[in-house]
Amino acid sequence: MEVSVLNIKGQETGRKVALNDAIYAIEPNDHAIYLDVKLIMANQRQGTAKSKERSEVSGSTRKLGRQKGGGGARRGDINSPVLVGGGRVFGPKPRDYSFKLNKKVRQLARKSALTYKAQENALVVVEDFTFEAPKTKEMVEILKNLKVSDKKTLIVMPGADKVVYLSARNIERVQVMAATALNTYKVLNADVMVVAESALAVIDRNLTK
Repeated sequence: MEVSVLNIKGQETGRKVALNDAIYAIEPNDHAIYLDVKLIMANQRQGTAKSKERSEVSGSTRKLGRQKGGGGARRGDINSPVLVGGGRVFGPKPRDYSFKLNKKVRQLARKSALTYKAQENALVVVEDFTFEAPKTKEMVEILKNLKVSDKKTLIVMPGADKVVYLSARNIERVQVMAATALNTYKVLNADVMVVAESALAVIDRNLTK
């Protein structure tokens, strides 16, 4: 599969790049995508939710009423879960939500996500670019030239580029990411991917090794 290379003015350069069929033209595996996205979201959870059980609630342990003869159920201390202000039964405790997923499954998920983007023609390859200093106005102009300014856009750079990152930071629905940090969730969450030409080689290296 070949894609035209555009410059930052949105014009065709006359060159084309061949996308690796082993990454952008596979049979997508939806279950692998589901597992990888589930892993990514689970890893972002703090897992700090906590409620107090009856032994942790502050209150007297005095027995409130006699054991028998009261005409109602047996009543223990004021911290009982059946009373207002008492402890909670089986409440949340701090826990780790992360789990293990095989490296090959995660690779398959990323390939499947990229294949979907290629099938939807939501992959724009642009010549390598950067700025001398952070300029949000210039980044907005580039997005307009590429006709993606009204879409949720993921800009993929070959490496960490702080100037480009700062230029896009204040633009709504635009995110900049290094090719080495690319993950399934970010790919699927974007309407369109703008990929710097040399970032393609980095993606190939990461997903075919």
